Amino acid sequence: MSLRIYNTLTGRVEEFVPLSPPRVLIYTCGVTVYDDSHVGHGRSLIVFDVFRRFLEHLGYRVRFVRNFTDVDDKIINRARQECTDFMSIANRYIASYYLDMENIHVKPADVEPRVTEHLQEIIETIKGLIEKGYAYESGGDVYFSVSAFPDYGKLSKRNIEELEAGARVEPSEKKKNPLDFTLWKSAKVGEPAWESPWGPGRPGWHTECVAMAFKHLGQTIDIHGGGLDLVFPHHENEIAQAEALTGKPFARYWVHNGLVTVGGQKMSKSLGNYVTLRDVYGRYHPDILRLLVLFTHYRSPLDFSWEKMEETKRAYERLLNALEDLELLKKLTTYREKGAHPLFERIKETEENFFQALGDDFNTPQALAVVYGLLGDLGKVKNRAFSEGRISIQELEAYEFAVDSLLKNLRGVFGILEDYKPECKVQKVVQKELEAGRVLDERLVDLLVEVRSLARREKVFHLADFIRDRLKELDIILEDTPAGTKWKRQ
Repeated sequence: MSLRIYNTLTGRVEEFVPLSPPRVLIYTCGVTVYDDSHVGHGRSLIVFDVFRRFLEHLGYRVRFVRNFTDVDDKIINRARQECTDFMSIANRYIASYYLDMENIHVKPADVEPRVTEHLQEIIETIKGLIEKGYAYESGGDVYFSVSAFPDYGKLSKRNIEELEAGARVEPSEKKKNPLDFTLWKSAKVGEPAWESPWGPGRPGWHTECVAMAFKHLGQTIDIHGGGLDLVFPHHENEIAQAEALTGKPFARYWVHNGLVTVGGQKMSKSLGNYVTLRDVYGRYHPDILRLLVLFTHYRSPLDFSWEKMEETKRAYERLLNALEDLELLKKLTTYREKGAHPLFERIKETEENFFQALGDDFNTPQALAVVYGLLGDLGKVKNRAFSEGRISIQELEAYEFAVDSLLKNLRGVFGILEDYKPECKVQKVVQKELEAGRVLDERLVDLLVEVRSLARREKVFHLADFIRDRLKELDIILEDTPAGTKWKRQ
C-alpha cells in the first residue's frame, strides 16, 4: 500500500518515496538530559515509535537514530546546583530516560548517540564549513554565516530580511550578523571543554545533530523528525549547515508532531507546567497514555489533563472488555448454522480501513475510529449471545478472528496491549477484590462459592481452584459435600 505524509519543507502531503527502498533512514532529535522526561517528550517519542512500527509493517527496513544532548548549559547549571559534575547529571537522566521508555513501551532506537562521544565528528563538520566559507572564527567562538546560505528560512518559511530587521545586537557580540548562530563555544571557567583548532570549548547545539546524522545515516536521510518547536531555529539551522557542506538535500521529508499544551499553553520545564512521564505511568497503564496520544492527529496540538486521561481510560477499558468477552462467549452453548458469518467481511473491511487511514498522513484518530466501529459490532454479537445463552460456532469463530486481528495490529503497530493476556472477567474481578484486602462479608463469600460451583460445573477448573486457594489465604475453608459446597472461617 502507499504512504502519504505531510512534509514541513514543502508544506503539503506527499507520496513517501524513500531514497533507497526498502531501506528507510530516520533521525529524530532526542532529549537534553538534565531532568526527567515529561508528557511533551513522551508524545514525540510515541508518535515516532508508532510511525517506525508502521513503516516496518509495510515491509521497510528502518534504521532509526535518536540522539542525546549530554552537554548543555542546562545540564551544567543543574550540576552546579547539586555540586557535582555535568556527566553525573547526564548519566543519571539517561538512565531515567531508558526506564521511562521501557515503561511506556517505546522501542529503543537502532543507534542512540551522545554528543560527548562525537566531538571529533562535530569538529570536522565545523572545519568543513569554515573551509567552504560558510562559517568563521571570532575570539575562540565559531559562527555559521546565515547570509552565505541563500536558502536559509526555507523550512520555517521565514524571510532573512525580516529576521534581520527584527534582530538586536549587543555591542559586545562577536557575530558579523545577528542571525549567525554558534557552532563552537569558547571555554568558560568551570565549564567542560574539549580541544579544537579554535581553542578549548564545546559544540553549539545546532551542529551536533548534523554531525551525528552524517556519521550514522549518511549525508541524505529519508525522514528527519521532532516536535514542532524545533522547526525554527534548530532544524532550520541543521539544514543550513548540512546542505552548505554537502550541496545535497539533508532530509527528503521533514515530519513534525504538534506540541502538548496544558490549558492551551505549551508544556515545558521552563514554565513549570509539565507532568512527567513517571507521574503518568505511576497512575495509569502506559497503554492509556499511548492511546491518548493516538486519539489526536500527530500534527495537531494535544491539550493534556487528568480528566482526558480518565476519558481515555474508559475507552481503553471498552477495548479490554471486548477482548475479555471472548472468554465468556466460549462458555456459552454453541450451535451450527449455514454459511460463513457476515462478521468475517466486516473484520476484513476494518483491517483494510485501519491501514488505509494510517497510510493517509498517519491518521491514527481515523484508524482508532475504525477499531471502535468494529467494537460496536462485537458488542451487538455479545449482547445477543448473552441474552439467548447461546452462540453459533460461526459467530464465535468470527468474534475470535476479530480479537486476533485487533491484537495483532494494535500490538504490532500501536504498541498497545503488548502485555495483555486473556483472562475470565469473573476471575479478574475476584482477584481485584482479594488483592484490595477487603474484609469478606458472608454475602460475598456465598457469591464466590456460587461462582466456584458454576466454574466446576462448566469444567473451568483453573478458576475454581483460584477461588478456593485465594479464599484459603484469607482463612476461608471450603468443603465440597454431596449437598453442595460449605465454607467456614479457620
